[in-house]
Amino acid sequence: MDDIFSFEQHAEQHRQSPSRPPQISRLAEVDSRAEIGDNVKIGPFCVVGPEARIGAGTELHNHVTIRGRVTIGENNVIFPGAVIGGEPQDLGYDGTPTEVIIGDRNTIRECVTINRATTKEDLITSIGDDCFFMGCVHIAHDCKVGNNVKIANATLLGGHVHVFDHATISGNAGVHHFTRIGAFAFVSGIGRVIQDVPPYLLFEGNPAKPRCVNVVALKRNDFSSETIKKINLAYRLLYRSRVGLENAREILRGKDYLCREINHLLNFIQYQQDGKHGRGREQIRKAA
Repeated sequence: MDDIFSFEQHAEQHRQSPSRPPQISRLAEVDSRAEIGDNVKIGPFCVVGPEARIGAGTELHNHVTIRGRVTIGENNVIFPGAVIGGEPQDLGYDGTPTEVIIGDRNTIRECVTINRATTKEDLITSIGDDCFFMGCVHIAHDCKVGNNVKIANATLLGGHVHVFDHATISGNAGVHHFTRIGAFAFVSGIGRVIQDVPPYLLFEGNPAKPRCVNVVALKRNDFSSETIKKINLAYRLLYRSRVGLENAREILRGKDYLCREINHLLNFIQYQQDGKHGRGREQIRKAA
């Protein structure tokens, strides 16, 4: 029974507990060169490679695999079957030592896969803080996922996808490579995302299209009623009346609606329109 221990403590309890050496199951394979922080728990049948760095208070349930150059922050919880730092599923990858960098307080559920980067951008696949990835989520090479992002079961992010803070993607969605999911956006289940999803909006369908403003998320995150009103008008002008980006900008300017959130929305869409196939980041790929 020495190899089995409870993983029921929450991250807050770990932060408040005194520092103590990591608890590593005798049935785990942890390379002696790996850097393991205080209060880390590593369960049976985990495999942790020599280039791994795991921050204080992080928990690895059983059968978790950490491969390659991976940095994991503090107070994360990683469930059975997850594989972090596997080689990118890219035929051009030549073995260059690229990375995965994960922040703090993330929950990574069963069988999630997070691949390390290729050499096509900055060599890093990155995850922010306070994210929740449900079972069987796949985060491909070179993805950048922000803070407080929620991704539901069996959703697949293609390579080079950017997901901004507080975005939510429902289950069984597929996100095309080089796509961006804007801040506070929502993608409904079984959606096929082949174009950028602007911030603050709800997308659904196959392919996913804008349906409305993601009012629920905005209210939950303390957006004022006045700001939500402005975003709603911008949405109607752009996606219902279809007046065009510059005409919408002028109408909103005339109403003195060009607040920070509206400018962010319009700039996001401008960048999207400057790209190919509705994906702003494709222009970077073309120039690379």
